[in-house]
Amino acid sequence: MDSPHSLTALIFAAASLGFAHTIVGPGHYLPFASLAKFGNWSYFRTMCAVFACGFAHVLSSLAIGAAGLALGAGVGALERVEGSRADIVKWVFLAFAAAYLAFALRSAFRNRADSRPSSEEPGGAGARRGDRTTFWLLFAIFAFGPCEVLIPLVMYPAASFDWLGVLAVAVAFSAATLITMLAAVSALYFGLKGVNTGGLERWGNAITGLVFLACAVFMLLGEGAHAA
Repeated sequence: MDSPHSLTALIFAAASLGFAHTIVGPGHYLPFASLAKFGNWSYFRTMCAVFACGFAHVLSSLAIGAAGLALGAGVGALERVEGSRADIVKWVFLAFAAAYLAFALRSAFRNRADSRPSSEEPGGAGARRGDRTTFWLLFAIFAFGPCEVLIPLVMYPAASFDWLGVLAVAVAFSAATLITMLAAVSALYFGLKGVNTGGLERWGNAITGLVFLACAVFMLLGEGAHAA
């Protein structure tokens, strides 16, 4: 880097972009808030899920960047890799959301006349298995989903072999992303805690599926707007 001031500005930019890319992407927080609300998740469990998915999200892009640096790849090549990952994960998320919603609606309609306790009620064994499956699918989507704005940021100090600068930028972006995810989900968690969903409990999974689907469509529409 040319000067400490340049590095400071880059670190600030990395933190700002980490915050911005998280806030403008509702898929970073709305799915967790809905899962926590209708799955009766504890706050601790919710925060653990958010942290795990967020950490995997930034770590995968850092790993791609590190591999690119080791192989001498340029910014353009790495951005193409990240762009390809983004294209794939958007459609995977859309397919997952549609399947989740379809299954949830099917279960809700099948059980609407059944007032007996079942394994699909919140807290039941079936619900816990479903929660685990949903979490791991979300984890995989976050792990495969790139932080596209991170690559150019870390490549700038890397071009001058400022490895401390690379580390500082990566940490700033990652910390801002994780903190923003945790803060946004926390606000939604406690905000929704006082909301009485009443008769909507049976439709909780379907509502969560709609949230997933809305986030997936938003990602695809965002891609279209960017391309335009």
